Amino acid sequence: MTSESSQSKGLSSGSKAVIAVLLIIPFIIYLSLPTYNYRYPELLGVPFFYWYQTLWLALSAVLFFIAAYIWERGR
Repeated sequence: MTSESSQSKGLSSGSKAVIAVLLIIPFIIYLSLPTYNYRYPELLGVPFFYWYQTLWLALSAVLFFIAAYIWERGR
């Protein structure tokens, strides 16, 4: 194996940074409770506090999927 082919395998530092950001975003959102600790606006009778968390649950799954895809593509 040459050094050139070994360098092409693995994740670049840019890819690792993107993965880290994608994984950190949901934690920052969930830990910023004062920004979404409200009852209004309601969505179909559900208070903002609950539907906002549910929305971010789905968005977190998408972000985790993208991070996993980048990780697997780099392997």
